[in-house]
Amino acid sequence: MTFRSGFACFVGRPNAGKSTLTNALVGQKVAITSDRPQTTRHTIRGILHREDAQLVIVDTPGLHRPRTLLGERLNALVKDTLTEVDVIGFCLPADQKVGPGDRFIAEQLEQLARDGRGTPVVAVVTKADLVPKGRLAEHLLAVSRLGEWADIVPVSAVGGYQVDTLADVLVGHLPEGPALYADGELTDEPEIVMVAELVREAALEGVHDELPHSLAVVVDEIVPRERTGDGPPLLDVRVNLFVERDSQKAIIIGKGGARLRDVGSQARRGIEALLGARVYLDLHVKVAKDWQRDPKQLGRLGF
Repeated sequence: MTFRSGFACFVGRPNAGKSTLTNALVGQKVAITSDRPQTTRHTIRGILHREDAQLVIVDTPGLHRPRTLLGERLNALVKDTLTEVDVIGFCLPADQKVGPGDRFIAEQLEQLARDGRGTPVVAVVTKADLVPKGRLAEHLLAVSRLGEWADIVPVSAVGGYQVDTLADVLVGHLPEGPALYADGELTDEPEIVMVAELVREAALEGVHDELPHSLAVVVDEIVPRERTGDGPPLLDVRVNLFVERDSQKAIIIGKGGARLRDVGSQARRGIEALLGARVYLDLHVKVAKDWQRDPKQLGRLGF
């Protein structure tokens, strides 16, 4: 049996369903998902293990026209990633018409092809469960007119519709080669990055549109607490949440600190599942004025 291995990545405008799709393919949560656009900040690799292949998925932030220095750095990260993978999945949500953001990305992909980087691009029509069949057919036609695609695959990550088909298509574009990661690994992200992403996801749940761009999460430390008696081990996890304005700080904390407590409870459940231990989660919200436009602060916050 031929074994294939290699890298795939998903691009698409913000909120096109890239992170949800990564999680559906891998079968476990490795990328932050939120109904707020532009929530993925780090290149997270999810790993799909099969008998015939190993597909390493690189999940990128949404490619978009940059408005801030942070936006420029995120776009540079995406473009660097595109030159290093074996196949690209271009995500276009079925419940939204093809728009300027999609055309912008199609142009970027065409430019890469013109530069001699002939990476195959699979158009992935996400959220196919949200529209009637007739509308889905119209959308697939619009997508086919947008560019030259190696394949076009409609999927629903939430319902599992055609997720396996997409995996087959992506694997088909990988080169023959040995497994790149040990069997059972799901991501090569350090735990500290995934802890920060879990806190960030919880903090973004149900808040105003302005916040996702303005929120950075930094894990200060993860340390085991000294054990007393026979009790189970406990980890102290200290995390700082940085926003740009006092008004945003108030949104995160909520009335009487109620929202921050909810954020802590939700994030702690995910962190305990990730680390396999009980966690005491200590959250602090700080203001770093206009950090997205300040090179020094961007560097300090890990961008």
